Amino acid sequence: MGIPLENTKDIEKPGNKVENGNGKTEDIEAVAKKSHKTSNLEAATHLFKGSVGAGLFAMGDCFKNGGLAGATLLLPVLAVICVHCEQMLIDGSILAVERTPGATFYDYPETVEKCFENGPAPLRRVSKLMRLIVEMFLCVTQFGFCSIYFVFITENLHQVLEIHGLDISPTLTMLIALLPAMIPSLMTNLKYISPVSAFANVALIFGLIATLTIAFTSGPMPSLGERHLFTSGTQMSLFFGTALFSYEGIALILPLRNSMKEPEKFSSRFGVLNITMFIITIIFMFTGFTSYVKWGEEVQGSITLNLNVEEIFSQAIKIVAALGVFFGYPIQFFVMIKILWPPLKQHLSYAQSHPIQTQVALRFILILMTFGVALLVPNLHLFISLIGAFCSTALAFVIPVFIDFVVKAQIPKSLTLWIYFKNMAILLVAVLGIVTGTYESIVEIVRAFYV
Repeated sequence: MGIPLENTKDIEKPGNKVENGNGKTEDIEAVAKKSHKTSNLEAATHLFKGSVGAGLFAMGDCFKNGGLAGATLLLPVLAVICVHCEQMLIDGSILAVERTPGATFYDYPETVEKCFENGPAPLRRVSKLMRLIVEMFLCVTQFGFCSIYFVFITENLHQVLEIHGLDISPTLTMLIALLPAMIPSLMTNLKYISPVSAFANVALIFGLIATLTIAFTSGPMPSLGERHLFTSGTQMSLFFGTALFSYEGIALILPLRNSMKEPEKFSSRFGVLNITMFIITIIFMFTGFTSYVKWGEEVQGSITLNLNVEEIFSQAIKIVAALGVFFGYPIQFFVMIKILWPPLKQHLSYAQSHPIQTQVALRFILILMTFGVALLVPNLHLFISLIGAFCSTALAFVIPVFIDFVVKAQIPKSLTLWIYFKNMAILLVAVLGIVTGTYESIVEIVRAFYV
């Protein structure tokens, strides 16, 4: 049980001790800091929420693009590659901390920079450039996530409002969701986001279970023979983007691990990362398979949109699912602010003299920007695929492979033939996904504008 900070009058005096509950004493300041650390369950909750949002409800569209057999086989493979790359990132971060005196932890961009700084001589000069590239991709990805959340909320809420005779435009519906979205601007610590994240998880799980219940009970399920087992290369490209969008939570990996009371339990064999991602994969596969079998080629970018909006229960599901996605906004927004705020504070004199006002202004501006981009998105599932194919693939696959090569180059005899083969195979998959997925997503988005 943490000590209340307001009661620690002498907290700044070194040497003050307090019993930690295990019969031992620790510095009172250290105990106070630990009270703000997250538990294993809280870390798992954040990781689950960071990976399960709008992408969960897009799994029907994902299986439509991949085919029943194709998606069922490839989704676990992508999951394993994602987790492996996240492990490589964690290993790189740990090594970078060990080789930097006084360092305690690094996030994703810092890890990339430090790994390249300690790598082979030719790579050291590009360390800051690599950090900048990662920060750019992270910001674009998180920005895209937040914009997609607005689209998801609007599409579900608009259906409900229409059925009740409120004939308002989707734009006005999105504007209604804007004001509550200002809530994330007040949340500056992962510890404080935990209750919101937990509520979002409950809402999403309820929305998912209720949606699938309706899928099973609203008439007989079509036979598997009526659905495609495999699809063409074009659709496979869209499958890849949607799948990576749904899985890509790599931006949260190091902040979550670093915020834990016992960070070593995050990436152990049966730790938070592996167990949580295994559960997520099972949920994704079951949701996608069931949704595509039920609704076939008519399945929407969010399976909640396939529900009969005239039924009260379906309306409740749409609202609850929208709330679940909405309350996932803070944790995605947190990563973006964490990247943009430090350099802004460093280079802007007003931010140094008025940090609170400046940061609040930054948060409000970014929320308005995500809102603006959401207004321009013509189709939810195509935007999901584009963000997944372009940014998520680079962050989840390409950069971790680069980190692994640089880290292994620092350890004698670590660059084995197996490491080369494994990493080059991951890069091949990533490049194919980026090129084909991005191209097809852009083509389909352009078509959507002119149809």
